[in-house]
Order: sequence, then C-alpha cells, then structure tokens
Amino acid sequence: MKYKKRIIDEILSLKMEAFGAVWIQGPKGCGKTTSGKQKAKTIVEFQDEEKRDNLLKIASIAPSKLLVGEKPILFDEWQDAPKLFGIIRKDVDDSGKKGQYILTGSTSNIAQTPHTGTLRISRLQMYPMSLYETKESNGTVSLLDLFNNPGSFDSCKSDMSLDDVIFAICRGGWPSVLGIKAKKGQLEIAKDLYKQTYSVDISKIDNVKRNPLLAQTILRSYSRNICTLAEMKTIVADITANYDVTEPTIYDYINALEKLYIIDDIDAWSPAIRSKTAIRSSKKKNFIDPSIAVAALGIAPDYFNKDFKTLGFLFESLCIRDLKVYSSLYDGKFSYYHDRYGLEADGVLHLSDGRYALIEFKLGETEIDEGAAHLCEIEKLIKEYNKSEKQCPLRLPDLKMVITATQFGYAREDGVLVVPIGCLKN
Repeated sequence: MKYKKRIIDEILSLKMEAFGAVWIQGPKGCGKTTSGKQKAKTIVEFQDEEKRDNLLKIASIAPSKLLVGEKPILFDEWQDAPKLFGIIRKDVDDSGKKGQYILTGSTSNIAQTPHTGTLRISRLQMYPMSLYETKESNGTVSLLDLFNNPGSFDSCKSDMSLDDVIFAICRGGWPSVLGIKAKKGQLEIAKDLYKQTYSVDISKIDNVKRNPLLAQTILRSYSRNICTLAEMKTIVADITANYDVTEPTIYDYINALEKLYIIDDIDAWSPAIRSKTAIRSSKKKNFIDPSIAVAALGIAPDYFNKDFKTLGFLFESLCIRDLKVYSSLYDGKFSYYHDRYGLEADGVLHLSDGRYALIEFKLGETEIDEGAAHLCEIEKLIKEYNKSEKQCPLRLPDLKMVITATQFGYAREDGVLVVPIGCLKN
C-alpha cells in the first residue's frame, strides 16, 4: 500500500535537523514506524520474531554494535532493549551530528535509563490520522489561513454527510483501515486495539500484572464520560460499584492507560476573567481517538440513529484529535473553558506565537446559535476585564469558530466562523 503523507512528516524533518535523535511516541497502530521508515536508511525492528532474540542479546551485551549502519537508523519498539537509550544519547553527544537516529514506541516509559536524553533525544507526539490525512476532509479550509486572515473566509462545502462523520468516529484514524475494502472490516481495527489494551498491553507496559476485567471496566467508564467534566470520584464510584478495589489501584490503571497513549485528557484554560472559584479546572475526559470509546461501549454506526447526545460527545473527541494534528505544525496547545455559570468553550486552541481560537463543536445547524453566543460572551468578558486591567490586559481571541458535522460553512455577522470538520486541514 502506497504511503499516505502525514502532517507529522514535516515536524519529524525539522526535529531531525535540530537533534541527534527523535523519539516518536503514540498509541499502537497510529503509524509511527511507517512514518519513521520514510526517513530511515537502516531499520532495526525488535518485533521481528526471526531476528528478535539475536537483536535483544546484542542490545544487552554490546548495544553499541546496533549503531553500526547507514544513518538515520530506525529502532522500532526500542524499549524492549532499554540500554539503547543511553548508548544513543552518548553517541549523539560524542559525534555532535544531527538526525542520526529515530526511535518509536507505544509507551512513554523510559524503562530505567540513567539519562533523560534532554537536548539530545527529542520527543515527538503522534496521533491517529486526521480526516484530512485519510482524504475524507477536502481540505478547502486551512486552520493557519483562518488564523492569519479570518476575514477572508467566506464559505465552504464539505463532501462528508453526517453518516460519513459517524462512520469516521466509529472506525477511527488507524492507518491499517486504509487497506481494508469492506467497511465492516474497517471497524474491527479499533475493536482489536481496545481488546489488546485491556487484556495484554496494560500489564505488558511495565510487567505489572493487572486485571483485564478491571481495565475493561475503567475504559468503559471513561467512554461513558468522554468529553465531559465528570470528576474522578464519578469514575471511581462507577468502578467500585462493580469491584472491591482501592482508589490508588484505579489511579494506577489510569496512569498505565495514559502511558499507553490511550487516555488523552484535556486541561482547563483558566483566564482571569472570573474569580478562580468560578472557573472549572478539572480535566475533560478523553481518548486519543474516539473509536476507542465506541469499541468500549460496544456500539456500531447504526446505534447513533437514536442517540445524538452520545454522538455529540464523540464528535467533539474526533474534532479535538484533528485539531491537535492540524495545529501540531505550529506547536498548538489545546484546552477548554467552562465556568459554574454555564459559560463554555469546548476548545481553546493556543499557538506558540500567542494567538488563540475559541471553539465550539456542534453536530447540526440548530445548535450553532448557542455555540456562537458562548464564544461572543467570553470575548465580551475579556473586553470588560481589560477595561479595569490596563497593566496586564488579556489578549482577545484571534478566531471564534463553531466546528460542525454539517456540509456548509459560512461567516456570521458576529464574527464567528462556522466550519464543517469535513473541510478543515492544517
């Protein structure tokens, strides 16, 4: 299957120009190794069963021998041979050369290495494929262009129907689905990833035996609360209702799922426009890809014909994934705003140059007015705050946007842009 270009490719090239080694991190099946292979001249795969025993023996006894070969060298699932990390760090130090090594791994564990690799080995987060990368979004609206010149946006039309969006949510952005013709078969990838996560990977990550049924229950509870501000006590209560388990144990499982890049919670944005006690600061529950939640809930695309509430939360998760991918070229940071008065922005996307967007996610046309009103009200609060805070005024939002599952996009008179997710790109 021909390689489909990823947005991370450009970031990987930049990192390799600046650092001796790059560690691509992300969940299983998101395409880390395939993207790394596009840059590598030599490939060492510890998952190759025919070579695995020999490679692990070399890595244990004389790991520097594995550094011989045409550079860059790709080490796939390098954490199976943890001594490599220190040897690579030292070689980068000694040679001073850039772009020598690419490491890939499906866990953030550094497996007892004496050095962090700071300034030698740069970490690069990878997500599953966005709708633009899978060619489902037509890419007629550039996120960067919206930031640079929001006034130039007039209208757009998505090629995706609501059913197309629903299927994309259930299927997920896993590259291996692209080689499967039957839609029913494409849905199996996320299901398998989900099963592997709770039955194998959650114990394999640090060789601590964990209960698969408890892990499955935690994933289901998270799925029921996806893209909500459900407090951890809600998750804990959900789990302890079925299992006699302590709270620290639940947190241990959640921590393991975070290290596997399965759980990907969203932080709160807390500007000074209201008192600290008014602004919600708990993390918004989320997965790296909405298909994990669909698999955990045991539902299929047809289910959403009668449950638009759950669909709305999963649509938000899909949009967050895509916005993280699109903004990664600009060091984007994603958060949310919510206060106890009910005022919210589902997303706040900050770029590294200080610009930011206030964003709401809405499935259909009937919800757009409400979402736009929230964004305008937050902007109004910032203006009011700045009147009394001349010394340290807050920056006004550079972009106010409602992202939808509809087909038509347009600019509103209040300055809010309505953009279908099926039109967006980086």
